[in-house]
Amino acid sequence: MSMTRISLSLAAAGLMSATLAQAGEVEVLHWWTSGGEAKAAAELKASMQKKGHSWKDFAVAGGGGDSAMTVLKSRVVSGNAPAAAQIKGPSIQEWAREGVLANMDDVAKAEKWDELLPKAIADGLKYKGNYVAAPVNVHRVNWLWANPEAFKKAGAKLPTTWDEFFVAAEALKKAGIIPVAHGGQNWQDFTTFESVALGVGGADFYKKALVQLDAGSLKSPTMEKVLGTFKKVKTYTDKNAPGRDWNLATAMVIKGEAGMQLMGDWAKGEFIAAGKVPGKDFACVAAPGTAKSYTYNVDSFALFKLKDPANQKAQQDLAAAIMSTDFQEVFNLNKGSIPVRLGMKLDKFDDCAKTSAADFVSTAKAGSLVPSIAHGMAVPSAAEGAIKDVVSQFWNDDKMTSASAMDKLVAAAKTK
Repeated sequence: MSMTRISLSLAAAGLMSATLAQAGEVEVLHWWTSGGEAKAAAELKASMQKKGHSWKDFAVAGGGGDSAMTVLKSRVVSGNAPAAAQIKGPSIQEWAREGVLANMDDVAKAEKWDELLPKAIADGLKYKGNYVAAPVNVHRVNWLWANPEAFKKAGAKLPTTWDEFFVAAEALKKAGIIPVAHGGQNWQDFTTFESVALGVGGADFYKKALVQLDAGSLKSPTMEKVLGTFKKVKTYTDKNAPGRDWNLATAMVIKGEAGMQLMGDWAKGEFIAAGKVPGKDFACVAAPGTAKSYTYNVDSFALFKLKDPANQKAQQDLAAAIMSTDFQEVFNLNKGSIPVRLGMKLDKFDDCAKTSAADFVSTAKAGSLVPSIAHGMAVPSAAEGAIKDVVSQFWNDDKMTSASAMDKLVAAAKTK
């Protein structure tokens, strides 16, 4: 068959599907509701509408929690899956094992995803070698955010080690400023914990303990030091921390009520939304001791098997749009994260993002690009939940010893 005939027949097929394509609907389950996130979601919707598809939010009350997954499960079981759902980390493989995710290799090959993603990231989006999810961004989790005015008032300097962190915290406290803004929720406790583990133990220890769940590492002198450091951080938080949302903790740093926050770079979206300038109104530095490592949280959409050809086409267009340079740029400028797609121009991004992007590449090469367990990237959800419970219990219970916490961590790691 000659190339002309192929392109003519494709053109004819294109004409036939053009009317269908208009009717393609992408139904998307996501929970991007805070300021920066909602803007980012609107971008994706706009890019689908430009292609003539209709966008439908699959809204589930109750944020990014279990209720959404329960509704999703019942929809999938009844043969009425959405086109895409915000699912990431090992949960992608859990869904893929059920045989309900669509093979997106055609899109991935056409768009060269293998060349555009670090292997560590690409592997997490595949099942048995086939792409079943599309990545939206990379969040670096191991950041420390600080208010320079508060530091100036306290005569403190930005910390690069945990020892320096406690010196700064003490100075802030003396100046009448809350040293550490924290929200006492288990994922926030664990975000702090994993940055301490990475800073105290290094990337290899982190991988053994928090990715491979190696019992010897979970119960070791290094882990004992991690737990002691973690507990000391708690002494510099305020009594109103329990139950506080992360963005309210960020607001404390923005206002100068608190000096520092240990949080992923979605916090930057809040600073930017408040009109603050990185490097001037706020500082972003790697969490103490972690400058040469990188804990990643990659938001992605798992793509479900669909029956309707027009909707399948819309779904493929969605996957392609997610990885396009235009969307990656606009989305990540709004979200505070960086493009997951390598080699993009970052002219419009701020210094925090440029640091993050450079470190993303260098740590991928060095083997110190590690998945965030706090954000569902590292271990199966049952073990993650059990480990988070232990860490929060240790954070909240002044009588619990490190030895007891380590025993509980070893037990939690075996949760299936």
